[in-house]
Amino acid sequence: MRREDLADLTIFLAVAEEGSFTGAAKKLGLSQSSLSHTLRRLETRLGLRLLTRTTRSVAVTEAGERLLDILQPALSGIEERLSDLNEYRERPAGTIRISLSEHAAESVLWPAIDRLITKYPDINIELNVDNGFVDIVSQKFDAGVRMGERVEKDMISVRIGPTLRMAAFASPSYIARNGIPTTPKDLANHRCINMRFVSGGSIYGWEFEKSGGEIAVKVDGQLVLNCTPLIIKAALAGHGIGFLIEDVVREHMGTGALVPLLQDWCEPFDGYHLYYPTRRQASLAFRLLVDELRYRV
Repeated sequence: MRREDLADLTIFLAVAEEGSFTGAAKKLGLSQSSLSHTLRRLETRLGLRLLTRTTRSVAVTEAGERLLDILQPALSGIEERLSDLNEYRERPAGTIRISLSEHAAESVLWPAIDRLITKYPDINIELNVDNGFVDIVSQKFDAGVRMGERVEKDMISVRIGPTLRMAAFASPSYIARNGIPTTPKDLANHRCINMRFVSGGSIYGWEFEKSGGEIAVKVDGQLVLNCTPLIIKAALAGHGIGFLIEDVVREHMGTGALVPLLQDWCEPFDGYHLYYPTRRQASLAFRLLVDELRYRV
């Protein structure tokens, strides 16, 4: 393959992924006319139409989709191999992208990252906070963070946090008006504060466990939120029952501002794990981060 062929294919990949010449031009630092000329040249050389152009957008043709299936893993592999060269620098370097939840970022990741970037100024960290489930491979993240039991079997998993438990809670004023649920099924008669995942758009299902028995409950209420601090504010204001990781509301429960509910149905469970694809060639920077995060009892 000629050097200019690889450059043209890289430009096609950028346009296809961005869905526009404007976005690709901004990403690559090139002019739109230059990109358009390059794509026409590539299509002529291959004898195939790769893109369908309109005044507002760019769509990939069937032939273009086939080419993307070839290019994406190939160029991703090249990027990983190039990042491995950072090991030969005098100081560890590189960018690490991680997808994780808000609570994991604040309670587990940030303390370790604070230490790591202080020691290694050439290591860059990008955290994408999303309480939903993200496909880290298709979204090109180096790793993700999930509860241990939810990590796919084909991933390498490293425990990075202690055992956790969920907590249902409400304000004293809400309890005075509506009473206390004694089982998860009683929540059907209460106003609950739901959480919607940003990425997938689904609403989080409340899960309880007692003596090995599990129960999932669909709850209703006036509020659906996607931000933990707002859920806490809503509960403090008496607008319903919330359901979050206990650590987040422990201080409020300690002062009596929030009352724990259904405690015997909230058993401890496996905490946070960092996970990444088995095929990933870990760079020195990534290995240093894993070691910094590794949970040691």
